[in-house]
Amino acid sequence: MSIRLKELVESLGGQLIGDADTQVSGIAPLSDATASQITFLSNPKFRPQVAQTKAAAVILSAADETAVGADYHGARIVVPNPYAYFARTAQLFAARNAVPVVPGIHAAASVDPAAQVAASACIGPNVVIGSGAVIGEHVRIDAGCVIGAGAKIGAGSYLYPNVTVYHACEIGQRAIIHSGVVIGADGFGFANDGGTWVKIPQTGRVLIGDDVEIGANTTIDRGALADTVIEEGVKLDNQIQIAHNCHIGAHTAIAACAGIAGSARIGKYCSIGGAAMIHGHITIADHVHVSAGTLALRSISEPGQYTGFYPIAKHGDWEKSAALVRNLNTMREKIRSLEKSVKQLMPQLTQKDNE
Repeated sequence: MSIRLKELVESLGGQLIGDADTQVSGIAPLSDATASQITFLSNPKFRPQVAQTKAAAVILSAADETAVGADYHGARIVVPNPYAYFARTAQLFAARNAVPVVPGIHAAASVDPAAQVAASACIGPNVVIGSGAVIGEHVRIDAGCVIGAGAKIGAGSYLYPNVTVYHACEIGQRAIIHSGVVIGADGFGFANDGGTWVKIPQTGRVLIGDDVEIGANTTIDRGALADTVIEEGVKLDNQIQIAHNCHIGAHTAIAACAGIAGSARIGKYCSIGGAAMIHGHITIADHVHVSAGTLALRSISEPGQYTGFYPIAKHGDWEKSAALVRNLNTMREKIRSLEKSVKQLMPQLTQKDNE
């Protein structure tokens, strides 16, 4: 389904330069776009590709538009953030091309009589919805999902196949929950009694705000006593572990395979790189960016970029560096000893100089 550039700009904004009646049927990268598609330039290093692209139109910044000049003869949409505009354009095409969702409850679903399911919701086959659960307007729950007793799913949310939401957990509006996600499993809570482990019942919930997206096979544990909280706008990649009683601030993004230990508090507008590890019971301030693979053991009170790993090297070079690190304490003691000796010798050397 195509759209005129005039309609696109009326919907999303931007300054249109060129034929407003140009129609585009999709979006593609600079190098792959055809004459019926729109493309975008978000990184100046790709400016040379604009001259070669076959796209009918390009989304770009004012600086890039000036730099490109007459090298490109198609239409242009000039915006402050081309990448974000590309994302919204892609959403527009996806919405127009989406297969309509038919409301209703599949015959193979099992819905407790005490559950509340909005008439506009779409419940797929083999879905199980427990007693007292509340499913909001226009919610879509695909095959094999399990919604526990008393759980709540906000309006416009979409649960892909085989998502599990444990009892009493709550998901806000317009959430996107991908396959294999488990929300509300017991946190890892045990008390040691003479070498044996005594389970601590996990009686808290998981509370998830509006506009949250959770990637495939990510797990979010319920709180031990208080709740685990994921605020609005948070984006979680695949295969992330968030332990009990964590609190993730609004609009924070966490990449795949990261692990957040129990009772950690992460601020708003943070980003956590892939495979990063956040220690339990620490606090990370707003606008903190933790690099991939970093282990955060202490609280971070100031915004900024934090990194804690060695760059990759040949194995032999890595062994040498590791040996140096292992011997740093010995080297420090030797330096301290030398400094002490120098201090003791200084009066004698000064006296000899005076003589």
